Amino acid sequence: MSVLVRIPTPLRAMTKGQGELQAEAATIKELINRLDQDYAGIKARLCEENGNVRRFINVYVNEEDIRFLQGIETSLKAGDEVSIVPAIAGGANDGGGVPAIAGGSNEGGTIPAIAG
Repeated sequence: MSVLVRIPTPLRAMTKGQGELQAEAATIKELINRLDQDYAGIKARLCEENGNVRRFINVYVNEEDIRFLQGIETSLKAGDEVSIVPAIAGGANDGGGVPAIAGGSNEGGTIPAIAG
């Protein structure tokens, strides 16, 4: 079953510049694994080592946050639209920020600017 996947700008370098992809998957977990097969390393940017989606990454299926559905086990059907959205944060430079989506250093303590 083919679903539309919207890729955020910071990850498009991994998808050869593509902002939208078609993928075959029955669950979000399977979708992430499929994306990683086609675009090596993307799973590491989206998921923790335990396989759960990173807390600063939001994933929506048809505009519904998967955190309020079944998480990575959320079912997909043909025609669904999946959006991957990095959380945007800022604030004081106290060293307590979240790591960069691109997997880089977070020495400044806040998310670096996301280039569009």
